[in-house]
Amino acid sequence: MEPVRVFLGLGSNLGDRMGNLERGLRILGERIRLVRVSSMYETEPWGFADQPAFLNCVVEGETSASPERVLQFLKEAEQKVGRRASFEWGPRVLDADLLFYGRRIVNLPHLTVPHPRIQERAFVLVPLAEIAADFVHPGLGLTVERMVADVEGQEGVRWHSQSPELGRPGFPPPCRGTRPGSAGE
Repeated sequence: MEPVRVFLGLGSNLGDRMGNLERGLRILGERIRLVRVSSMYETEPWGFADQPAFLNCVVEGETSASPERVLQFLKEAEQKVGRRASFEWGPRVLDADLLFYGRRIVNLPHLTVPHPRIQERAFVLVPLAEIAADFVHPGLGLTVERMVADVEGQEGVRWHSQSPELGRPGFPPPCRGTRPGSAGE
């Protein structure tokens, strides 16, 4: 099977948030070729507000694995980093979501791709726009740039930093995208 371009969303709001994300990236990098990783963004919680702020990033990768297998990789990474069962939208050591699997639309009982609420989530769209502004949502026909222009809550998404792991062996180089307030660095 020809490799497919995938986008993954990662977030953490418990413990060493940056360390959790970096560990998740290392684990996922063993199964998926990491191409680009956005900057880290500190974001206000979504869905359940009474919890600590998140660090979020978006990863572009390539894989020959099926969407179901990618979902399995994500769940394994969450568990290895220490995620435990919680309530919906509650605090998490690591949350990893499959946002896009190429231009494919997947509707299974346990997996919907593109992620069903991506157009409502500034904490996903802002970092995604940094690395893939022209990517077109296969269901909506809108570019990421267009979706981020229309999404509410952008004020709750603040650039935090590059990951210290980026550029180290096994990690892609830091993104030189268009983080808010940058001139392409």
